[in-house]
Amino acid sequence: MHILFLTDNFPPEVNAPASRTFEHCREWVKAGHRVTVITCAPNFPKGKVFDGYRNRLFARETIEGIEVVRVWSYITANEGFLRRTLDYVSFMVAAVPASFRVDRPDVVVATSPQFFTACAGWLVGALRRRPFVFELRDLWPESIRAVGAMKASALLDALERLELFLYRRATAIVSVTHAFRDNLIARGIDGAKIHVVTNGADLDRFQPRDKDAALMSTLGLQGKFIAGYIGTHGLAHALETLLEAAGLLQEQGRDDIHMLFLGDGARKAELVERAQRSGLRNVTFLDTVPKEDVVRYWSILDASVIHLRRSALFETVIPSKLFETMAMGVPVLHGVKGESARIVEAEKAGLTFEPENAAALSDRLVQLADDRSATAGFSANGRSGAQNYDRRHLAARMLDLLAACRRPKTAGAIERPVASG
Repeated sequence: MHILFLTDNFPPEVNAPASRTFEHCREWVKAGHRVTVITCAPNFPKGKVFDGYRNRLFARETIEGIEVVRVWSYITANEGFLRRTLDYVSFMVAAVPASFRVDRPDVVVATSPQFFTACAGWLVGALRRRPFVFELRDLWPESIRAVGAMKASALLDALERLELFLYRRATAIVSVTHAFRDNLIARGIDGAKIHVVTNGADLDRFQPRDKDAALMSTLGLQGKFIAGYIGTHGLAHALETLLEAAGLLQEQGRDDIHMLFLGDGARKAELVERAQRSGLRNVTFLDTVPKEDVVRYWSILDASVIHLRRSALFETVIPSKLFETMAMGVPVLHGVKGESARIVEAEKAGLTFEPENAAALSDRLVQLADDRSATAGFSANGRSGAQNYDRRHLAARMLDLLAACRRPKTAGAIERPVASG
């Protein structure tokens, strides 16, 4: 089977969509299938093309057996609604003609969070007469409302109509949460074609390891209880709550607890400035590191803080870093209500706290720092629970769904040769 996958995030980018897509595609190649990914030049989240790449009209490379086609797009930092929309639309426009420069696929998959990529997937599927599968990672544009990036308007209403059109036209929808599936059914989408394949972790990469003593020495964090936030510093994450908690701990004289931030995003500079203005001595900010180095930073954490804004929408999401945290055996401090909090509680992998409640977070940090037997239990439980979210098994489940969508080619049909890049 030849799978054509459209995504605007792919390695060497290290965000959640890039990791999920790459790890699934890698497993499909291992299973003997051909996978072609159409994406853009790696630039997330700073909006700067990574070293070794250029923002060209068309380029090819192969990554672990995956055929990768990179197209030109308007590149901007992960901030500003209009500029990001131009980024999304430009990728959509470039991806469609690029799809005719690869062999005809058996199935076309396109992934959100934003659905202009899904628009391209639907159009490619229609033009090439192949089934279109919508991988639903986020309820966009509803998430725009949730973070206040754009006020209610006729434009948002039009985007939601387009969203529903794509759901209806998709041969199948692969949702990353059960809550997303329930949302779509409530809005009139046929539940029979909506399948849930949650996020997970690459258990070969993310597994318990000894603390990286050299890294702790470099950062000057020996002897500290280290609580880390690893991921995008965006509008949805309300990371000022973590800074407020750090301030409360500093006031309490808990110098043994240190907050580590690793990543980039639209609010990174603002957060750094706020920490400096507040005189926080118990906070360290670090820039994004290559994917292969991330586990070094996971290894030094005594707790992983996962946080999103207090919003009904975010009660439907499951942050992908939850599964990496569990796989690494790092206790979770989970400031997200809903489906993901129920996973933490069911697996006994850590403690939950109310989103945007700095006092509750600081209390939880003190609780974990003062009870190392509890942290050891959460660590062991997380490692055990992560086995239920092994990326290999999840990729195999999604592959079965794609195979079920596949249409046999018309007997005797001959395709025109395609141009090579």
